[in-house]
Parts: sequence; C-alpha cells; structure tokens
Amino acid sequence: MSSFKVKRIVFKLFSLLSVIRGYNILVLVVAQYLAAIFILSPKNKSLRSIVFDIDLLYIVLASICVVASGYIINNFYDVQVDRINRPLKTKVDNYVRQSTKLKLYFTLNFLGFFFGLLISWKAALFFAVYIFGIWFYSHKLKKYPFTGLISATVLTILPFFAIFVYFKNFSKIIFVHAVFLFLVIMVRELLKDLQSMKGAIVNDYETFPIAYGEKKTKQLSIFLLILTLFPIVILFSYPALSYMRYYFYLALIVLVFLGFYLWKSTDTNQYRMLHNVLKILLLIGVFSLVFIDISLIVEKVIDRLN
Repeated sequence: MSSFKVKRIVFKLFSLLSVIRGYNILVLVVAQYLAAIFILSPKNKSLRSIVFDIDLLYIVLASICVVASGYIINNFYDVQVDRINRPLKTKVDNYVRQSTKLKLYFTLNFLGFFFGLLISWKAALFFAVYIFGIWFYSHKLKKYPFTGLISATVLTILPFFAIFVYFKNFSKIIFVHAVFLFLVIMVRELLKDLQSMKGAIVNDYETFPIAYGEKKTKQLSIFLLILTLFPIVILFSYPALSYMRYYFYLALIVLVFLGFYLWKSTDTNQYRMLHNVLKILLLIGVFSLVFIDISLIVEKVIDRLN
C-alpha cells in the first residue's frame, strides 16, 4: 500500500473520530463504568462482577453506538452553522463524504438497538426512543430556545439513566447527584449557545441568546449556578460522599468564579473559555467518582496481587 493511501486512510479515520467526538465517547465509557462501580451498583457486588457484567457491557456498547450516531446526525444538520462557528473542525469533518456519514449513522443506530435487544426488549425500546429523541433534537428541537436547552441536557444524561435503571438504585444521594449534573450541563449548553450566536443567526436558529438576548441568558445561567449550590450543600451532609466532597469544594469555588466572570464576559472567546472550564470540571467529576469508595480500589489492587 502506497504512503498516499495510508495517509488518506489516516485522515479519514481522524475525520470520523472528529465527527463522532471520539474524546467525548471515551469519557462517556469511563463515566458509565465509574458511575456503575462507585455509585449505582449494590454495595455487596464485587468490583470484578461489575466490570465483567455482560449486560452492563451491552448498555455501554449501545450507548456508544447511539451517542456516536447522534453526533453524526447533529453534524449533518449543523454543517452550515459549523462552517461559521467552527470552520477548522468543519474542514476536518468534511474529509469524509456525507453519504458515508449517513451510512455509518444508520449502522450505528442498528447496532445500538441490537445491543439493547441482547439485554431485553425494554432496553431495546429505550434505545430506540433515545435514537428518535436525538434525531428529533437535531432536526427540530435545537432550533428553539427552551426545547433545545432542555432536550440537549436530558439527552446528555440519558445514558446514565439506562445504568441507573439497570441497577435499580433509587437512593436520595444519586438523585441529588443527578440534579447537580443536570444544572451544570444546562449552564454548559447556554454557554455553548452564547459562543455560537453568529452561526445561529445566519441559519435562523432561535436559540436562547437569540430569542432573549445575551443579558437574560447570563441571568438564567447565573440563576442555575446559584441553584447548583443547593445539591452541593445537601451532598456535604452524606457521609457516603467520602473523599469526593473535595471535588465539590472545588466545584463550589469554580462555579462561583464562573458566575462572576460570566457576568462581565462580552465576546465569543470568553464564552468559549467558560464553556471549556465547565467541561474540565465535569471531567474531573468523572474521575473523582473513585474517591467515593476507596475500599474498591484496594480490592482491585489485592485482586491483582493474588
């Protein structure tokens, strides 16, 4: 095989990884497994039994396929918007033809449904509804202020809801975690809309900042940031939070800073920076899950030594 063909294949793979947001998919997999191990699974289940749980694997695989296909269809509908907001990424994404992307979209949706079916017909139905929800969001809902904001937040959390239902863990601490996550992701979506206003205007997307203006978008974002303080304070009262409380100390400081800085922000680069700060905070939160139960880490080390 010639070096030119090798380079072409590499560029196409890189383009596909860009389209399906390979980094986000990897974080999703890590987050699902860590949430399953340290929050959602019963305390009497061993680490080994959770990691090698075949149904959990199918849920994760189905989530990967459906979320990746969601990024593809979102990329398909947003091609004009992204040319304005993210020109460099658009050039990389367009190295793969639209027809190829659509074929991959349908293939991934079929695989997502199939993996769901391997668990149960209810799981298959859940992922079928999830697939439709992502398509409907990309095609219609995201063009309107409130429906776009709420649906984007809900669709982001749904893969964790699948694991939550699988383990049937309905404790209060999980509900409070979910509220915190919901509020932070909603603020992140508002910041994303603030930094993408140019593309939204050109393509007649009535996002929240377009419909209500920057000032009201900032006010809503700061109000949501204030609301995040309540689940944080409630979580501090749970001994089960263990060493993860230090993450929420950090989150408290970051979110207060973000609120003050957001109010003074005026341009796209500042909104992008704040959006990235929230993404990093969420990423740190994913890896902080291991500090909820240190004994599981010790168990893993002992298993390896044996």
